[in-house]
Amino acid sequence: MVNLTEKPYNLTEKEVQWVKETIEKMSIKEKIGQLFFHFFDNIEDEYVSSVIENYSIGGIRYNNETAQKLQKFINHAQSSSKVPLFIAANCDAGGNGAMKDGTYIASGAQVEASGSEELAYQVGLVSGREAKAIGVNWNFGPNADILFNWRNTIVNTRAHGSNPENVIKYDRAFIKGLNESDVLACLKHFPGDGVEERDQHLLLGVNDQSIEDWEETFGKVYQTAIDEGLPTIMAGQIALPNYQKQLVPGMTDQEVLPATLAPELITDLLKGKMNFNGLVVTDASHMIGMASSMKRRDYVPRAIAAGCDMFLFFNDLEEDFEFMLNGYKEGVITEERLQDALERILGLKAALNLHTKQEEGSLFAKEEELSIVGCQEHLNMQEQAAENSITLVKNTKNELPITPETHKRIKLYTLYGEEGGAFGFTKESQKVIIEELEKAGFEVHLHTNIERPKGKTVEYAENYDAAFVFADVQGYATENNVRIRWGASTSNEIPWYVHEVPTVFVSLNFTTHLTDVPMVKTYINAYKNSRAAIRLTIEKIMGLSEFKGNYNENVFCEMWQSRL
Repeated sequence: MVNLTEKPYNLTEKEVQWVKETIEKMSIKEKIGQLFFHFFDNIEDEYVSSVIENYSIGGIRYNNETAQKLQKFINHAQSSSKVPLFIAANCDAGGNGAMKDGTYIASGAQVEASGSEELAYQVGLVSGREAKAIGVNWNFGPNADILFNWRNTIVNTRAHGSNPENVIKYDRAFIKGLNESDVLACLKHFPGDGVEERDQHLLLGVNDQSIEDWEETFGKVYQTAIDEGLPTIMAGQIALPNYQKQLVPGMTDQEVLPATLAPELITDLLKGKMNFNGLVVTDASHMIGMASSMKRRDYVPRAIAAGCDMFLFFNDLEEDFEFMLNGYKEGVITEERLQDALERILGLKAALNLHTKQEEGSLFAKEEELSIVGCQEHLNMQEQAAENSITLVKNTKNELPITPETHKRIKLYTLYGEEGGAFGFTKESQKVIIEELEKAGFEVHLHTNIERPKGKTVEYAENYDAAFVFADVQGYATENNVRIRWGASTSNEIPWYVHEVPTVFVSLNFTTHLTDVPMVKTYINAYKNSRAAIRLTIEKIMGLSEFKGNYNENVFCEMWQSRL
Protein backbone atom coordinates (compact mmCIF):
# COMPACT_ATOMS: atom_id res chain seq x y z
CA MET A 1 0.00 0.00 0.00
CA VAL A 2 1.05 3.57 -0.68
CA ASN A 3 2.61 5.74 2.04
CA LEU A 4 1.26 9.28 1.57
CA THR A 5 3.62 10.83 4.10
CA GLU A 6 6.69 9.89 2.04
CA LYS A 7 7.89 11.09 -1.37
CA PRO A 8 6.53 11.89 -3.85
CA TYR A 9 3.49 13.03 -1.80
CA ASN A 10 4.98 14.26 1.50
CA LEU A 11 1.48 14.98 2.78
CA THR A 12 0.67 16.39 6.19
CA GLU A 13 -1.69 14.58 8.55
CA LYS A 14 -4.46 16.99 7.55
CA GLU A 15 -3.90 16.31 3.83
CA VAL A 16 -3.89 12.55 4.37
CA GLN A 17 -7.16 12.94 6.26
CA TRP A 18 -8.68 14.77 3.27
CA VAL A 19 -7.64 11.91 1.00
CA LYS A 20 -9.10 9.23 3.27
CA GLU A 21 -12.32 11.08 4.02
CA THR A 22 -12.92 12.01 0.38
CA ILE A 23 -12.59 8.38 -0.67
CA GLU A 24 -14.82 7.25 2.16
CA LYS A 25 -17.60 9.61 1.03
CA MET A 26 -17.49 8.38 -2.57
CA SER A 27 -20.01 5.96 -4.01
CA ILE A 28 -18.55 2.93 -5.77
CA LYS A 29 -19.33 4.52 -9.14
CA GLU A 30 -17.48 7.68 -8.13
CA LYS A 31 -14.51 5.57 -7.09
CA ILE A 32 -14.49 3.72 -10.40
CA GLY A 33 -14.71 7.02 -12.29
CA GLN A 34 -11.55 8.33 -10.60
CA LEU A 35 -9.55 5.57 -12.30
CA PHE A 36 -10.24 6.95 -15.78
CA PHE A 37 -8.74 9.63 -17.98
CA HIS A 38 -11.11 10.75 -20.71
CA PHE A 39 -9.83 12.16 -24.00
CA PHE A 40 -12.07 15.04 -25.06
CA ASP A 41 -12.44 15.48 -28.81
CA ASN A 42 -15.50 17.60 -28.12
CA ILE A 43 -14.82 20.52 -25.75
CA GLU A 44 -18.28 22.08 -25.84
CA ASP A 45 -19.54 22.96 -22.35
CA GLU A 46 -22.65 20.81 -22.40
CA TYR A 47 -20.81 17.65 -23.43
CA VAL A 48 -17.94 18.25 -21.00
CA SER A 49 -20.35 18.74 -18.08
CA SER A 50 -22.33 15.62 -18.92
CA VAL A 51 -19.24 13.37 -19.04
CA ILE A 52 -17.84 14.68 -15.77
CA GLU A 53 -21.14 14.60 -13.91
CA ASN A 54 -22.16 11.15 -15.19
CA TYR A 55 -18.82 9.37 -14.86
CA SER A 56 -16.91 11.28 -12.11
CA ILE A 57 -13.67 10.91 -14.09
CA GLY A 58 -10.29 11.47 -12.46
CA GLY A 59 -8.51 13.23 -15.30
CA ILE A 60 -8.75 14.61 -18.82
CA ARG A 61 -6.72 14.94 -22.00
CA TYR A 62 -7.82 16.78 -25.10
CA ASN A 63 -7.10 17.57 -28.73
CA ASN A 64 -4.77 20.53 -29.02
CA GLU A 65 -6.54 23.82 -29.67
CA THR A 66 -5.56 27.44 -29.13
CA ALA A 67 -4.53 28.42 -25.62
CA GLN A 68 -7.57 30.65 -25.15
CA LYS A 69 -10.07 27.94 -26.12
CA LEU A 70 -8.35 25.34 -23.97
CA GLN A 71 -8.17 27.54 -20.91
CA LYS A 72 -11.93 28.11 -21.14
CA PHE A 73 -12.54 24.37 -21.61
CA ILE A 74 -10.33 23.38 -18.67
CA ASN A 75 -11.81 25.96 -16.33
CA HIS A 76 -15.30 24.75 -17.20
CA ALA A 77 -14.24 21.13 -16.65
CA GLN A 78 -12.84 21.92 -13.21
CA SER A 79 -15.99 23.82 -12.26
CA SER A 80 -18.08 20.79 -13.23
CA SER A 81 -16.19 18.28 -11.07
CA LYS A 82 -16.82 17.49 -7.42
CA VAL A 83 -13.22 16.31 -6.98
CA PRO A 84 -10.56 18.44 -8.73
CA LEU A 85 -9.34 16.95 -11.99
CA PHE A 86 -5.96 15.99 -13.30
CA ILE A 87 -5.45 17.92 -16.55
CA ALA A 88 -2.73 16.29 -18.63
CA ALA A 89 -0.71 17.44 -21.63
CA ASN A 90 1.89 15.70 -23.77
CA CYS A 91 4.79 18.16 -23.70
CA ASP A 92 7.98 16.47 -24.86
CA ALA A 93 9.57 19.49 -26.52
CA GLY A 94 7.88 22.59 -25.13
CA GLY A 95 4.48 24.22 -24.78
CA ASN A 96 3.43 23.10 -28.27
CA GLY A 97 2.53 19.77 -26.68
CA ALA A 98 -0.21 21.48 -24.67
CA MET A 99 -1.76 23.78 -27.29
CA LYS A 100 -1.58 24.72 -30.96
CA ASP A 101 0.03 28.08 -30.27
CA GLY A 102 2.48 26.83 -27.64
CA THR A 103 6.22 27.32 -28.05
CA TYR A 104 8.35 24.48 -29.37
CA ILE A 105 11.82 24.61 -27.79
CA ALA A 106 13.72 21.42 -28.60
CA SER A 107 13.19 17.69 -29.04
CA GLY A 108 15.06 15.10 -27.02
CA ALA A 109 17.42 14.52 -29.94
CA GLN A 110 18.14 18.25 -30.14
CA VAL A 111 18.94 18.37 -26.44
CA GLU A 112 21.42 15.51 -26.82
CA ALA A 113 22.95 17.14 -29.90
CA SER A 114 23.43 20.40 -27.99
CA GLY A 115 25.03 18.63 -25.03
CA SER A 116 23.27 21.17 -22.82
CA GLU A 117 21.53 20.37 -19.55
CA GLU A 118 20.44 24.03 -19.54
CA LEU A 119 18.50 23.42 -22.76
CA ALA A 120 16.79 20.36 -21.24
CA TYR A 121 15.87 22.53 -18.26
CA GLN A 122 14.44 25.20 -20.57
CA VAL A 123 12.33 22.61 -22.41
CA GLY A 124 10.83 21.52 -19.09
CA LEU A 125 10.43 25.09 -17.91
CA VAL A 126 8.57 26.30 -21.02
CA SER A 127 6.49 23.12 -21.09
CA GLY A 128 5.41 23.77 -17.51
CA ARG A 129 4.92 27.52 -17.80
CA GLU A 130 2.76 27.39 -20.91
CA ALA A 131 0.81 24.28 -19.90
CA LYS A 132 0.11 25.73 -16.45
CA ALA A 133 -1.23 28.92 -18.06
CA ILE A 134 -4.19 27.02 -19.51
CA GLY A 135 -4.78 24.93 -16.38
CA VAL A 136 -2.69 21.80 -17.01
CA ASN A 137 -1.25 20.17 -13.88
CA TRP A 138 0.28 16.93 -15.19
CA ASN A 139 2.69 16.46 -18.08
CA PHE A 140 3.08 13.06 -19.72
CA GLY A 141 6.84 13.52 -20.05
CA PRO A 142 9.79 13.58 -20.19
CA ASN A 143 10.72 10.56 -22.24
CA ALA A 144 12.87 7.96 -20.46
CA ASP A 145 13.37 5.78 -23.53
CA ILE A 146 16.85 5.09 -24.90
CA LEU A 147 17.50 5.00 -28.64
CA PHE A 148 19.54 1.81 -28.92
CA ASN A 149 18.03 0.76 -32.25
CA TRP A 150 18.49 3.34 -35.02
CA ARG A 151 15.49 1.88 -36.84
CA ASN A 152 13.09 2.84 -34.03
CA THR A 153 11.09 5.79 -35.31
CA ILE A 154 8.84 6.31 -32.25
CA VAL A 155 11.67 7.59 -30.03
CA ASN A 156 14.08 8.67 -32.79
CA THR A 157 13.81 12.34 -31.89
CA ARG A 158 11.90 11.98 -28.60
CA ALA A 159 14.59 10.13 -26.64
CA HIS A 160 17.11 12.19 -24.70
CA GLY A 161 19.91 9.96 -25.82
CA SER A 162 21.38 6.66 -26.95
CA ASN A 163 22.84 5.81 -23.54
CA PRO A 164 21.41 5.84 -19.99
CA GLU A 165 23.82 8.49 -18.72
CA ASN A 166 22.55 11.14 -21.15
CA VAL A 167 18.91 10.20 -20.57
CA ILE A 168 19.36 10.49 -16.80
CA LYS A 169 21.00 13.91 -16.85
CA TYR A 170 18.67 15.45 -19.43
CA ASP A 171 15.53 13.97 -17.84
CA ARG A 172 16.66 15.36 -14.49
CA ALA A 173 17.15 18.84 -15.96
CA PHE A 174 13.78 18.70 -17.76
CA ILE A 175 12.00 17.69 -14.55
CA LYS A 176 13.71 20.50 -12.64
CA GLY A 177 12.29 23.04 -15.11
CA LEU A 178 8.86 21.42 -15.09
CA ASN A 179 8.73 21.38 -11.28
CA GLU A 180 9.07 25.16 -11.17
CA SER A 181 5.52 25.38 -12.57
CA ASP A 182 3.90 22.89 -10.15
CA VAL A 183 3.22 20.50 -13.02
CA LEU A 184 3.69 16.78 -12.37
CA ALA A 185 6.38 14.94 -14.34
CA CYS A 186 5.79 11.47 -15.76
CA LEU A 187 8.56 9.25 -17.12
CA LYS A 188 7.50 7.09 -20.06
CA HIS A 189 7.31 4.34 -21.38
CA PHE A 190 8.11 1.74 -18.70
CA PRO A 191 9.85 -0.73 -19.06
CA GLY A 192 11.47 1.12 -21.96
CA ASP A 193 11.24 1.67 -25.71
CA GLY A 194 14.09 2.05 -28.20
CA VAL A 195 15.48 -1.49 -28.28
CA GLU A 196 13.39 -2.81 -31.14
CA GLU A 197 12.31 -1.19 -34.39
CA ARG A 198 8.53 -1.69 -34.17
CA ASP A 199 5.80 0.66 -32.94
CA GLN A 200 3.84 -0.30 -29.82
CA HIS A 201 0.86 1.64 -31.19
CA LEU A 202 0.53 -1.09 -33.81
CA LEU A 203 1.45 -4.28 -31.95
CA LEU A 204 2.84 -5.57 -28.65
CA GLY A 205 6.18 -3.87 -28.15
CA VAL A 206 8.98 -6.09 -26.88
CA ASN A 207 12.07 -5.05 -24.93
CA ASP A 208 14.16 -8.21 -25.29
CA GLN A 209 17.10 -7.15 -23.12
CA SER A 210 18.61 -9.53 -20.61
CA ILE A 211 17.89 -8.81 -16.95
CA GLU A 212 21.43 -7.52 -16.45
CA ASP A 213 21.31 -5.23 -19.50
CA TRP A 214 17.92 -3.83 -18.49
CA GLU A 215 19.03 -3.09 -14.95
CA GLU A 216 22.14 -1.26 -16.23
CA THR A 217 20.15 0.84 -18.72
CA PHE A 218 16.41 1.46 -18.41
CA GLY A 219 16.39 0.18 -14.85
CA LYS A 220 19.07 2.70 -13.92
CA VAL A 221 17.13 5.56 -15.56
CA TYR A 222 13.93 4.76 -13.70
CA GLN A 223 15.61 3.94 -10.37
CA THR A 224 17.48 7.25 -10.40
CA ALA A 225 14.28 9.21 -10.98
CA ILE A 226 12.37 7.20 -8.37
CA ASP A 227 15.07 7.83 -5.76
CA GLU A 228 14.85 11.56 -6.56
CA GLY A 229 11.10 11.69 -5.93
CA LEU A 230 9.50 11.07 -9.34
CA PRO A 231 5.70 11.32 -8.87
CA THR A 232 4.32 9.38 -11.85
CA ILE A 233 5.30 6.77 -14.43
CA MET A 234 3.51 5.80 -17.64
CA ALA A 235 3.47 2.05 -18.31
CA GLY A 236 3.94 1.20 -21.97
CA GLN A 237 2.32 -1.45 -24.13
CA ILE A 238 5.72 -3.11 -23.99
CA ALA A 239 6.73 -6.52 -22.65
CA LEU A 240 10.00 -7.34 -20.88
CA PRO A 241 9.95 -11.12 -21.36
CA ASN A 242 13.31 -12.10 -19.90
CA TYR A 243 12.61 -10.26 -16.65
CA GLN A 244 8.98 -11.41 -16.58
CA LYS A 245 9.99 -15.05 -16.92
CA GLN A 246 12.40 -14.69 -14.02
CA LEU A 247 9.74 -13.09 -11.85
CA VAL A 248 7.15 -15.72 -12.82
CA PRO A 249 8.92 -19.09 -13.16
CA GLY A 250 7.33 -21.26 -15.81
CA MET A 251 5.79 -18.36 -17.74
CA THR A 252 5.33 -19.29 -21.39
CA ASP A 253 5.62 -17.01 -24.40
CA GLN A 254 1.82 -17.08 -24.70
CA GLU A 255 1.52 -15.67 -21.18
CA VAL A 256 3.80 -12.66 -21.75
CA LEU A 257 1.77 -9.45 -21.51
CA PRO A 258 2.56 -5.74 -21.90
CA ALA A 259 3.61 -3.92 -18.73
CA THR A 260 0.15 -2.33 -18.51
CA LEU A 261 -1.31 -5.78 -17.80
CA ALA A 262 1.64 -7.45 -16.06
CA PRO A 263 1.51 -7.47 -12.22
CA GLU A 264 5.01 -8.91 -12.13
CA LEU A 265 6.33 -5.73 -13.78
CA ILE A 266 4.15 -3.07 -12.15
CA THR A 267 3.44 -4.49 -8.68
CA ASP A 268 6.43 -6.76 -8.10
CA LEU A 269 9.25 -4.99 -9.95
CA LEU A 270 8.31 -1.30 -10.13
CA LYS A 271 6.36 -0.83 -6.89
CA GLY A 272 8.09 -3.65 -5.05
CA LYS A 273 11.76 -4.12 -5.85
CA MET A 274 12.27 -0.56 -7.15
CA ASN A 275 10.20 0.95 -4.32
CA PHE A 276 8.14 3.29 -6.50
CA ASN A 277 5.64 4.94 -4.18
CA GLY A 278 4.02 7.15 -6.83
CA LEU A 279 1.23 6.74 -9.39
CA VAL A 280 1.30 4.53 -12.48
CA VAL A 281 -0.84 5.46 -15.47
CA THR A 282 -1.32 3.25 -18.52
CA ASP A 283 -0.40 4.42 -21.96
CA ALA A 284 -3.38 4.82 -24.29
CA SER A 285 -5.59 1.73 -24.23
CA HIS A 286 -6.45 1.91 -27.93
CA MET A 287 -2.87 0.94 -28.74
CA ILE A 288 -2.70 -2.55 -30.19
CA GLY A 289 -0.04 -3.67 -27.71
CA MET A 290 -2.84 -3.80 -25.15
CA ALA A 291 -5.79 -4.54 -27.40
CA SER A 292 -4.15 -7.63 -28.93
CA SER A 293 -3.68 -9.25 -25.51
CA MET A 294 -7.27 -10.20 -24.63
CA LYS A 295 -10.86 -8.99 -24.80
CA ARG A 296 -11.35 -5.38 -23.79
CA ARG A 297 -13.87 -6.39 -21.13
CA ASP A 298 -10.99 -8.28 -19.51
CA TYR A 299 -8.07 -5.90 -19.94
CA VAL A 300 -9.84 -2.75 -18.73
CA PRO A 301 -10.05 -3.98 -15.10
CA ARG A 302 -6.89 -6.11 -15.35
CA ALA A 303 -4.78 -3.01 -15.94
CA ILE A 304 -5.78 -1.73 -12.49
CA ALA A 305 -5.45 -5.21 -10.97
CA ALA A 306 -1.91 -5.42 -12.37
CA GLY A 307 -0.91 -2.31 -10.41
CA CYS A 308 -1.67 0.57 -12.78
CA ASP A 309 -3.57 3.28 -10.92
CA MET A 310 -5.20 5.17 -13.81
CA PHE A 311 -6.47 4.09 -17.21
CA LEU A 312 -6.08 5.96 -20.54
CA PHE A 313 -8.71 6.29 -22.20
CA PHE A 314 -12.35 5.35 -22.68
CA ASN A 315 -13.13 3.65 -25.97
CA ASP A 316 -16.86 3.90 -25.28
CA LEU A 317 -17.80 5.73 -22.08
CA GLU A 318 -20.68 3.51 -21.06
CA GLU A 319 -19.09 0.20 -22.03
CA ASP A 320 -15.64 0.77 -20.50
CA PHE A 321 -17.13 2.10 -17.28
CA GLU A 322 -19.20 -1.07 -16.99
CA PHE A 323 -16.16 -3.21 -17.75
CA MET A 324 -14.25 -1.55 -14.90
CA LEU A 325 -17.18 -1.68 -12.50
CA ASN A 326 -17.85 -5.34 -13.27
CA GLY A 327 -14.17 -6.09 -12.75
CA TYR A 328 -14.49 -4.69 -9.24
CA LYS A 329 -17.75 -6.54 -8.53
CA GLU A 330 -16.24 -9.82 -9.76
CA GLY A 331 -13.12 -9.45 -7.63
CA VAL A 332 -10.63 -8.84 -10.46
CA ILE A 333 -9.93 -5.50 -8.77
CA THR A 334 -9.78 -6.17 -5.04
CA GLU A 335 -10.98 -3.72 -2.42
CA GLU A 336 -7.39 -3.23 -1.28
CA ARG A 337 -6.13 -2.53 -4.83
CA LEU A 338 -8.92 -0.05 -5.48
CA GLN A 339 -8.22 1.77 -2.21
CA ASP A 340 -4.50 1.90 -2.97
CA ALA A 341 -5.09 3.32 -6.46
CA LEU A 342 -7.51 5.94 -5.14
CA GLU A 343 -5.10 7.02 -2.41
CA ARG A 344 -2.35 7.50 -4.97
CA ILE A 345 -4.69 9.50 -7.23
CA LEU A 346 -6.09 11.75 -4.53
CA GLY A 347 -2.72 11.88 -2.80
CA LEU A 348 -1.14 13.56 -5.81
CA LYS A 349 -4.10 15.90 -6.16
CA ALA A 350 -3.51 16.88 -2.54
CA ALA A 351 0.23 17.26 -3.16
CA LEU A 352 -0.66 19.76 -5.89
CA ASN A 353 -3.02 21.51 -3.43
CA LEU A 354 -5.85 21.10 -5.91
CA HIS A 355 -8.37 20.52 -3.12
CA THR A 356 -7.45 23.70 -1.25
CA LYS A 357 -7.41 25.70 -4.48
CA GLN A 358 -10.87 24.35 -5.24
CA GLU A 359 -12.12 25.43 -1.81
CA GLU A 360 -10.55 28.88 -2.18
CA GLY A 361 -11.82 29.37 -5.73
CA SER A 362 -8.27 29.68 -7.09
CA LEU A 363 -8.25 26.48 -9.15
CA PHE A 364 -8.99 28.28 -12.41
CA ALA A 365 -6.35 29.69 -14.76
CA LYS A 366 -6.75 33.41 -15.46
CA GLU A 367 -6.82 35.01 -18.90
CA GLU A 368 -3.82 37.23 -18.13
CA GLU A 369 -1.71 34.12 -17.56
CA LEU A 370 -1.91 33.41 -21.31
CA SER A 371 0.62 36.18 -21.97
CA ILE A 372 3.41 33.68 -21.20
CA VAL A 373 2.40 31.53 -24.21
CA GLY A 374 4.67 32.31 -27.15
CA CYS A 375 6.37 35.17 -25.31
CA GLN A 376 9.63 36.61 -26.62
CA GLU A 377 11.69 34.97 -23.87
CA HIS A 378 10.47 31.56 -24.99
CA LEU A 379 11.01 32.36 -28.67
CA ASN A 380 14.57 33.38 -27.85
CA MET A 381 15.08 29.99 -26.18
CA GLN A 382 13.76 28.27 -29.31
CA GLU A 383 16.19 30.22 -31.49
CA GLN A 384 19.15 29.48 -29.25
CA ALA A 385 18.23 25.80 -29.09
CA ALA A 386 18.32 25.55 -32.88
CA GLU A 387 21.57 27.52 -33.03
CA ASN A 388 23.30 25.12 -30.63
CA SER A 389 21.93 21.82 -31.91
CA ILE A 390 21.90 21.81 -35.73
CA THR A 391 24.40 19.10 -36.64
CA LEU A 392 26.71 18.60 -39.60
CA VAL A 393 26.91 14.81 -39.69
CA LYS A 394 29.21 14.61 -42.69
CA ASN A 395 30.86 16.78 -45.34
CA THR A 396 33.17 14.25 -46.91
CA LYS A 397 33.78 16.20 -50.15
CA ASN A 398 34.30 19.50 -48.31
CA GLU A 399 31.51 21.11 -50.31
CA LEU A 400 30.65 23.68 -47.66
CA PRO A 401 30.28 26.58 -47.46
CA ILE A 402 27.82 27.19 -50.28
CA THR A 403 26.84 30.82 -50.79
CA PRO A 404 24.87 32.88 -53.34
CA GLU A 405 28.19 34.32 -54.52
CA THR A 406 29.67 30.89 -55.27
CA HIS A 407 26.52 28.83 -56.02
CA LYS A 408 23.70 31.14 -57.01
CA ARG A 409 21.32 28.73 -58.75
CA ILE A 410 19.90 26.10 -56.39
CA LYS A 411 17.96 23.06 -57.51
CA LEU A 412 15.63 22.41 -54.56
CA TYR A 413 14.07 19.04 -53.72
CA THR A 414 11.56 18.72 -50.86
CA LEU A 415 10.59 15.30 -49.53
CA TYR A 416 7.49 14.50 -47.50
CA GLY A 417 5.76 11.46 -46.09
CA GLU A 418 2.03 10.89 -45.90
CA GLU A 419 0.13 14.18 -46.00
CA GLY A 420 -2.63 14.41 -43.43
CA GLY A 421 -1.79 11.18 -41.64
CA ALA A 422 -2.46 10.60 -37.96
CA PHE A 423 -1.41 14.11 -36.97
CA GLY A 424 -2.33 16.25 -39.94
CA PHE A 425 1.12 16.65 -41.48
CA THR A 426 1.39 19.18 -44.30
CA LYS A 427 3.89 20.56 -46.82
CA GLU A 428 3.92 24.00 -45.21
CA SER A 429 7.68 23.88 -44.68
CA GLN A 430 8.30 23.98 -48.46
CA LYS A 431 7.11 27.57 -48.60
CA VAL A 432 9.32 28.51 -45.65
CA ILE A 433 12.39 26.83 -47.19
CA ILE A 434 11.95 28.72 -50.46
CA GLU A 435 11.37 32.03 -48.67
CA GLU A 436 14.45 31.66 -46.51
CA LEU A 437 16.68 30.59 -49.40
CA GLU A 438 15.55 33.56 -51.46
CA LYS A 439 16.03 35.94 -48.52
CA ALA A 440 19.59 34.65 -48.29
CA GLY A 441 20.13 35.56 -51.95
CA PHE A 442 19.81 32.21 -53.70
CA GLU A 443 17.92 31.70 -56.96
CA VAL A 444 15.62 28.74 -56.23
CA HIS A 445 14.46 26.22 -58.84
CA LEU A 446 11.92 23.88 -57.19
CA HIS A 447 11.90 20.36 -58.59
CA THR A 448 8.33 19.26 -59.31
CA ASN A 449 8.24 16.72 -62.15
CA ILE A 450 9.50 13.57 -60.47
CA GLU A 451 8.65 11.18 -63.34
CA ARG A 452 10.32 13.09 -66.16
CA PRO A 453 13.59 11.55 -67.44
CA LYS A 454 16.74 13.06 -66.02
CA GLY A 455 17.73 14.58 -69.32
CA LYS A 456 21.33 15.34 -70.28
CA THR A 457 23.40 15.14 -67.11
CA VAL A 458 25.99 17.61 -68.43
CA GLU A 459 23.26 20.21 -68.76
CA TYR A 460 22.28 19.72 -65.10
CA ALA A 461 25.59 21.22 -63.99
CA GLU A 462 25.24 23.96 -66.60
CA ASN A 463 21.79 24.94 -65.28
CA TYR A 464 22.33 24.61 -61.54
CA ASP A 465 25.22 25.37 -59.21
CA ALA A 466 24.17 23.16 -56.29
CA ALA A 467 21.34 20.91 -55.12
CA PHE A 468 19.60 21.17 -51.77
CA VAL A 469 17.38 18.37 -50.49
CA PHE A 470 15.14 19.07 -47.50
CA ALA A 471 13.38 16.03 -46.01
CA ASP A 472 10.38 16.82 -43.82
CA VAL A 473 9.31 13.22 -43.36
CA GLN A 474 7.15 12.52 -40.32
CA GLY A 475 5.33 9.41 -39.26
CA TYR A 476 3.75 8.17 -36.07
CA ALA A 477 1.45 5.29 -35.24
CA THR A 478 0.73 4.45 -38.88
CA GLU A 479 3.73 2.32 -39.87
CA ASN A 480 6.46 0.49 -37.99
CA ASN A 481 9.31 2.15 -39.84
CA VAL A 482 9.28 5.64 -41.28
CA ARG A 483 11.47 5.90 -44.36
CA ILE A 484 11.84 8.25 -47.28
CA ARG A 485 9.12 7.44 -49.80
CA TRP A 486 10.16 8.57 -53.27
CA GLY A 487 7.49 10.02 -55.49
CA ALA A 488 7.81 7.57 -58.38
CA SER A 489 9.57 4.40 -59.43
CA THR A 490 13.27 5.30 -59.87
CA SER A 491 12.16 8.86 -59.24
CA ASN A 492 14.50 11.51 -60.63
CA GLU A 493 14.51 13.26 -57.25
CA ILE A 494 16.67 10.47 -55.77
CA PRO A 495 20.17 12.01 -55.40
CA TRP A 496 21.67 10.74 -58.66
CA TYR A 497 23.17 14.23 -59.01
CA VAL A 498 25.63 14.07 -56.09
CA HIS A 499 28.62 13.90 -58.45
CA GLU A 500 27.23 16.48 -60.88
CA VAL A 501 26.90 19.42 -58.45
CA PRO A 502 27.54 19.95 -54.72
CA THR A 503 24.57 18.38 -52.94
CA VAL A 504 23.39 19.11 -49.39
CA PHE A 505 20.80 16.92 -47.67
CA VAL A 506 18.94 18.40 -44.67
CA SER A 507 16.67 16.36 -42.43
CA LEU A 508 14.05 18.44 -40.62
CA ASN A 509 12.84 15.58 -38.44
CA PHE A 510 14.39 12.11 -38.31
CA THR A 511 18.05 11.72 -37.53
CA THR A 512 18.64 8.51 -39.49
CA HIS A 513 17.81 9.26 -43.13
CA LEU A 514 21.31 8.22 -44.22
CA THR A 515 19.99 4.67 -44.48
CA ASP A 516 18.08 5.86 -47.58
CA VAL A 517 20.54 8.42 -48.94
CA PRO A 518 24.02 7.07 -48.16
CA MET A 519 25.25 8.54 -51.45
CA VAL A 520 24.98 12.15 -50.26
CA LYS A 521 28.30 13.61 -49.14
CA THR A 522 26.93 16.50 -47.08
CA TYR A 523 24.26 15.61 -44.53
CA ILE A 524 22.72 17.83 -41.84
CA ASN A 525 20.28 17.09 -39.01
CA ALA A 526 18.21 20.19 -38.23
CA TYR A 527 15.66 18.39 -35.96
CA LYS A 528 12.66 20.64 -36.66
CA ASN A 529 10.69 22.09 -39.58
CA SER A 530 10.37 25.47 -37.87
CA ARG A 531 11.33 28.72 -39.61
CA ALA A 532 14.09 29.28 -37.06
CA ALA A 533 15.66 25.87 -37.71
CA ILE A 534 15.41 26.29 -41.49
CA ARG A 535 16.86 29.81 -41.48
CA LEU A 536 19.74 28.90 -39.16
CA THR A 537 20.54 25.79 -41.18
CA ILE A 538 20.84 27.89 -44.34
CA GLU A 539 23.09 30.35 -42.52
CA LYS A 540 25.35 27.49 -41.43
CA ILE A 541 25.44 26.06 -44.97
CA MET A 542 26.63 29.51 -46.07
CA GLY A 543 29.34 29.54 -43.40
CA LEU A 544 27.83 32.48 -41.50
CA SER A 545 27.91 30.50 -38.26
CA GLU A 546 29.37 27.22 -37.04
CA PHE A 547 27.64 23.89 -36.74
CA LYS A 548 27.56 23.33 -32.98
CA GLY A 549 25.54 20.12 -32.65
CA ASN A 550 27.00 16.67 -32.04
CA TYR A 551 25.73 13.38 -33.39
CA ASN A 552 25.66 9.87 -31.95
CA GLU A 553 26.61 6.77 -33.90
CA ASN A 554 22.98 5.93 -34.70
CA VAL A 555 23.02 8.51 -37.49
CA PHE A 556 25.18 6.21 -39.63
CA CYS A 557 22.62 3.40 -39.37
CA GLU A 558 25.34 0.75 -38.90
CA MET A 559 26.27 1.05 -42.57
CA TRP A 560 29.74 1.66 -43.98
CA GLN A 561 28.22 3.38 -47.05
CA SER A 562 26.67 6.14 -44.98
CA ARG A 563 30.10 7.33 -43.80
CA LEU A 564 31.54 7.82 -47.29
